[in-house]
Amino acid sequence: MKKNLLLAAVSLVALSAAAPALAADLAARPYTKAPPAAIAAVYDWSGFYIGINGGGGSSHVTWDFVGVGREGSHDATGGTVGGQIGYRWQSGQWVFGVEGQGNWADFSGDNLSALFATRNRTKMDAFGLITGQVGYAWNNVLIYVKGGAAVVSDKYEIFDVAGPLLASTSQTRWGGTVGAGLEYGFAPNWSVGVEYNHIFLSDKDVTFAGFAGSERIRQDVDMGLVRLNYKFGGPMIARY
Repeated sequence: MKKNLLLAAVSLVALSAAAPALAADLAARPYTKAPPAAIAAVYDWSGFYIGINGGGGSSHVTWDFVGVGREGSHDATGGTVGGQIGYRWQSGQWVFGVEGQGNWADFSGDNLSALFATRNRTKMDAFGLITGQVGYAWNNVLIYVKGGAAVVSDKYEIFDVAGPLLASTSQTRWGGTVGAGLEYGFAPNWSVGVEYNHIFLSDKDVTFAGFAGSERIRQDVDMGLVRLNYKFGGPMIARY
């Protein structure tokens, strides 16, 4: 019994000696801070921008000889390149903007007259658009519609069926435009997009030097464009 009491006393002394070391080990463990809250970067479409565009289109044109009848129709097709400048402001996911665009164009086409021994040719060599925009953004993806005023520069020519040019005249015509587009912000301040535009023009009476009477010309334009824009200012805002 004395032997058991002696062993118990020795064990108690050993535990007492080890307790401070265990306490020291526990106190030495480092404190780990909680990770910071995540910050999401959200694209901001607000600001001035400038860009270039290019694509192709078709202008459908009908010539009527006033008081006589229809001579025929044709599609003046070709390519276009130009630029745009505008401003957008964003409220929530809604994006509003105004834009001016100017393009060189080479849309041309012709048809034989159904009334005379002539060929009628139309060439559109430039156009401009002044539009407002309303869009909806999913972060760096923007879809929008647009509408406003349009102006085009046209040249009309009458050829003899054998080939020689008989007469020509040029006009600047005003009308309206509607369109829609999709734009993607692929890098800070840079975006690329595609856009469709329709230009509708009122009927216009056109006279040619040396020809009696006048042609009533109807015209509208459809085009598809690829656009590249650079936006000034910060492209993103931080959101927790």
